[in-house]
Amino acid sequence: MAIRLVAIWALCMLAGVASAATDRVALVLGLGAYQTIEPLDNTRNDARAIAGALKGIGFDVTLSLDATSSQLRQLMDDFAFRSETADLALIYFAGHGVEVQGENFLIPVDADINSNLDVQRQSISLKQLLTTVERARKMRIVILDSCRNNPLGDVIDLAKISPEATLTTNQTTRGGGGLAAAKPDRGTLVAFAAKDGQVALDGTGGNSPYARALIDKMVKPGLEISLMFRQVRDMVLQETNNLQEPHTYGSLTGIPFYLAGAADGQVDISGNIGQAAWAAIRPDQEEQMIALANLGDTRSMLGLAYMRLNPSEGRFDPTEAVAFLEKAAGAGSAEAQFELAKVYERGTGVPPDPARALDLYQTAAAQNYADAINDLGFLHYQGGLGLAPDPQKALELFERAADLRHPQAQFNFAALIDDGLIESKGPADAAHYLYEALRSGSSDVLDLLTSRPQMFSRQTRRALQGQLKDYDFYAGALDGEFGPGTKKAIRLAYGLKE
Repeated sequence: MAIRLVAIWALCMLAGVASAATDRVALVLGLGAYQTIEPLDNTRNDARAIAGALKGIGFDVTLSLDATSSQLRQLMDDFAFRSETADLALIYFAGHGVEVQGENFLIPVDADINSNLDVQRQSISLKQLLTTVERARKMRIVILDSCRNNPLGDVIDLAKISPEATLTTNQTTRGGGGLAAAKPDRGTLVAFAAKDGQVALDGTGGNSPYARALIDKMVKPGLEISLMFRQVRDMVLQETNNLQEPHTYGSLTGIPFYLAGAADGQVDISGNIGQAAWAAIRPDQEEQMIALANLGDTRSMLGLAYMRLNPSEGRFDPTEAVAFLEKAAGAGSAEAQFELAKVYERGTGVPPDPARALDLYQTAAAQNYADAINDLGFLHYQGGLGLAPDPQKALELFERAADLRHPQAQFNFAALIDDGLIESKGPADAAHYLYEALRSGSSDVLDLLTSRPQMFSRQTRRALQGQLKDYDFYAGALDGEFGPGTKKAIRLAYGLKE
């Protein structure tokens, strides 16, 4: 166990969790030809224009107009599978949406709604859209440019809306209704065309103000995604004379993304991990990030801290970096807590403080931050930061991190199962975690399975071939021999095109 874990840890420390694929995929939905409720004019125009803009900046786009309920569900199933090997997965929905009993529902064109129950049975929930993109490797975005009025009148029972739900509507309410505030998981952003109490205007000239702003801003090179949505908000406010204010929910990771790539003179580091990834931020954008940080935006605080932790940057200032991290950690950012733990463990810009580092690791882990859980696993296994070695606790932490789709933990846990150290699990479970690590984008796992597959037992290798066959990546014999056919299947499962 010691040899296997330490060897894998060293490999991951050196190589990191990287993805060879840089795919960005989008599902664009425009629904207007409703059969039993008020049709919409601009939604299909908006969807076509958004799809064209996304294609122009390199997205692999699926465009669907006037989808029925069954078509929407099939589109979502297909997109969910494609999203697993994408760095960024984006869904744009233009159509009717309502909130019932505290949950948001998006209405297909063939819905025939006469009650709350009809909405829930026939529509697609926002939760389902979030599930569709949740396995994308680095970033997930859902944009709701929903209907401009309440399409159901008195059909839905507004009295049953949960009293604690905040009505955040981008459709708004002639007669009530609206969309509830979203609470997406970390790494996911949900963008609404308008905040509560405002009408999302249909606009003139064939497109809504929100769609026009998105199309204008998303194609600008060198515009980081947080700043992009901020500029979209400002443009819509200006165009609508402050009648419509877009709003976003979510907590994106500290990975910078430029939807349209780098600007002239910039290095394109979009989607990269680490301090160097923020070095491309221009001074004018840094000023905007400082303004957002002052408004409490923890992701901006993180980005500013990463800039100041980069010793090759003229902005290197560990003391100021710690100040940004402390502020973000105090505001509840698990990523900031994790980064601050590393700072106190290493003594970067502050005196080393093992007790504070351990507390921060544990605080981030309590928020299900997989990096912190995985690192705590190693600390418990080896002993560190005042912890006595506790292999059993380490195993529990590795499993927890693996189930949160941490690629290193998935590989480590598969190795532990393969070594016979997890009594309740066998080769099929080891193969499952190896497959999931491939889909999560671990280049380490890709390399090891194609160059050193014999480090796993034949039973586990056969089980992995079976899993690859279940997903139509492999058609050969389940013999545990990783020849050209199996290696090709592994690369396909990882997301490489051949």
